[in-house]
Amino acid sequence: MDLGVRWKLHGDGRTPAPGAVVRPDERLSWPRTAGLGAQHVVAMFGASFVAPVLMGLDPNLAIMMSGVSTVIFLLATRGRVPSYLGCSLSFVGVAAVIRAQGGTSATVTGAVFVVGVVLFLTGLAVRRFGARVIHAAMPPVVTGAVVMLIGFNLAPVTASTYWPQDQWTALLVMLFTGLAVVCLRGFWSRIAIFLGLLFGYGVSFLFDRVLGKVHTVDAAGHAVEHWRLDLSGVGRADWIGLPAFHGPSFQWSAVLVALPVVIALVAENAGHIKAVGEMTGENLDERLGTAISADGAGSMLSTALGGPPNTTYSENIGVMAATRVYSTAAYWAAAGFALLFGLCPKFGAVVAAIPGGVLGGITVILYGMIGLLGAQIWTRSGVDLRNPLNLVPAAAGIIIGVGNVTLKITDTFSLSGIALGTIVVVTGYHALRALAPAHLKEQEPLLDAGTSSYDRTGAEEGRT
Repeated sequence: MDLGVRWKLHGDGRTPAPGAVVRPDERLSWPRTAGLGAQHVVAMFGASFVAPVLMGLDPNLAIMMSGVSTVIFLLATRGRVPSYLGCSLSFVGVAAVIRAQGGTSATVTGAVFVVGVVLFLTGLAVRRFGARVIHAAMPPVVTGAVVMLIGFNLAPVTASTYWPQDQWTALLVMLFTGLAVVCLRGFWSRIAIFLGLLFGYGVSFLFDRVLGKVHTVDAAGHAVEHWRLDLSGVGRADWIGLPAFHGPSFQWSAVLVALPVVIALVAENAGHIKAVGEMTGENLDERLGTAISADGAGSMLSTALGGPPNTTYSENIGVMAATRVYSTAAYWAAAGFALLFGLCPKFGAVVAAIPGGVLGGITVILYGMIGLLGAQIWTRSGVDLRNPLNLVPAAAGIIIGVGNVTLKITDTFSLSGIALGTIVVVTGYHALRALAPAHLKEQEPLLDAGTSSYDRTGAEEGRT
């Protein structure tokens, strides 16, 4: 059985020939391949490490399971789809809602485990019936609206939890990260979140020395003072050790909050497959179902052990576009580095020490970017919001999701925010479509075509 773990040496093994690319079944020399693997880990570091911290999960376990999930993905796709799997930011809002309802880390991972199961089954359905099964249930107007409400639902988390912890540090980190995203080029722009974290650590350290402790209000409403950057946990942490594992716990209310993220994950996978196919010149559409199922399997394994879910990472597409190296050998190297980081508790302690003000500045940009990905789906799919069939369910669902509107069904069960907003968008669209006059029912592009057009201009800029 071909598992895609054999690679031909590309040229002299040093750099791609002019105009050529290193294909998934090729590799450069092993030292260069290892360096590229480390580069991929750094590229996804910022968002993928911020996500588990925001979800309240162990960052050491998160990076370890990202490596394991990457291995599962590479084996499942037989080495034809280069991809690194990291913790999806789409789940941050889910975790915040579940914890606000009194849920624990086990409740969070239990709800996300169910999402992994549904994602796995969705991939099997796509393999059996093709991408049209996705379009039938989730046309671009629905997908865009759900992604948007998931992202913007997080705004209160930044406004009330992270930003107030140190508003001036948050402001500086936001400005620096925004400048890094816009002004830097190539690989450096791909790691702008990581650079923002480093800048935030430096600013927090400087402010502690110059201004002393910061005064904030804790969750109970009590005034407290503390150092912005507390590295005491780093000194106590061991250099080598296993991360903390725990089993999932299942609650229907939490599961209902988490399930809408399946729509966002399907869109992410479809975009990744199409983008990689366009860059490598190979039609990978038949691999979409396998890729979705592999993401689901990796997420199931990770959450069963207490880690976060994992999905394909767009930052790594940027690295491939900039280097013209699509070798899956580099991703095996990246997975190896991730496993090593996961076995270093001291490394996890550094991540866990991210100051609240730093998270405030970064999440302002990250959460907004998640929400605006929904608008990008609409734009690339040509969704006409002048059409009331598109406008009405999207408008209603987004306001419900962003405003955390609640529908109380019984004394012990209610729907609100992300879950209720998604139900309104999905059921509202299909119900209205069944009743709408014929002139409003224009055919829209398939989801995998409408959300995954690769920006070649951006790729060319990334190489300069």
